[in-house]
Amino acid sequence: MSESKPRPSVLFVCAHNAGRSQIAAAFLEELTGDQVRVRSAGPQPGERVNPLVVQAMAEVGIDLAGRTPRQLTDETVGVSDVVVTTSGADACAVLPGQRHEDWPVEDVAGQDLDGVRAIRDDIRARVERLAADLATRREAGDR
Repeated sequence: MSESKPRPSVLFVCAHNAGRSQIAAAFLEELTGDQVRVRSAGPQPGERVNPLVVQAMAEVGIDLAGRTPRQLTDETVGVSDVVVTTSGADACAVLPGQRHEDWPVEDVAGQDLDGVRAIRDDIRARVERLAADLATRREAGDR
C-alpha cells in the first residue's frame, strides 16, 4: 500500500469574502477536486456573495448562489499551508512556515458585469498557475 501524499490547504482572503476570494476558491475547487483543501474568508465578511459575482461565475458553469461569506479567524489561518490575499486584505497574519501570496486584484465592489468578468478571468489565470504549482510541489512531496 502506497503512502498518501499530504493534501495542501489553501486559504483565500479578501476584505468581505463576497467576491475575489469566493471566485478564487471556487476555481481552485473545480481544478483540484479533493486534492486540495480550499477555504475562503474575510476580516469583515459581507452579508452575501456579490450578485454580479454569482452571475459571472454562473456564466462559466460554477454556482455560487448558495455560498455565504465567512469570518476570517486565527484558526482558519493556522491550518492553512498557503494563504492568498488580495489587495486590501492585509488583516491576515502569516505564520512561520506558511506560504503567502498577495494578488493585486481589483475589488469587484462597484464594478459592472463586464468589470466583474475581467476580474473573474484574471483570478482564473492566477488560480490555474497556483493549482499547477501545488500539483508539482505535491508530486515532489513538498506542500
